[in-house]
Amino acid sequence: MEKVVVFADVQNIYYTTKEYHNCHFDYNAFWAKATSNREVVKAIAYAIDKGDEKQKQFQNILYGIGFEVKLKPFIQRTDGSAKGDWDVGITLDVMEYAKKANVVVLASGDGDFDLLVNKIRKDFDVSVEVYGVAQLTAASLINSASKFVSIEDELLLKITG
Repeated sequence: MEKVVVFADVQNIYYTTKEYHNCHFDYNAFWAKATSNREVVKAIAYAIDKGDEKQKQFQNILYGIGFEVKLKPFIQRTDGSAKGDWDVGITLDVMEYAKKANVVVLASGDGDFDLLVNKIRKDFDVSVEVYGVAQLTAASLINSASKFVSIEDELLLKITG
């Protein structure tokens, strides 16, 4: 049985899925697809903590699915912009866990991860599956992956209320 590690860039997936599909990402469907007939070594979802109740409920759903949830505080800058970037944290964890698996699954459309994907494929001889909204995922990330899975249809939840 293949061993898999799963990493979800929650903010990236949330915003790209909402922007392009006007829907939410279905983490249950994603888990079922990414881990089917595989042994899960580690699964981490990276999110920003604004401290609101809906977010806490969502984080509990992620825990319930099987993810470890790592949180960073939401930082509002004086100019109105916001900061909440997990790129370095995701990279460090991928480097740590990729060597313990056959398959690395990364849910993100962020092109900054193309170097990481190329490195772990070469250094650890792992297959890397990237999940992202095709129209909003960096071409360099798609091209660096062993397999790209477009977020659409069965990976989407309709937004209600």
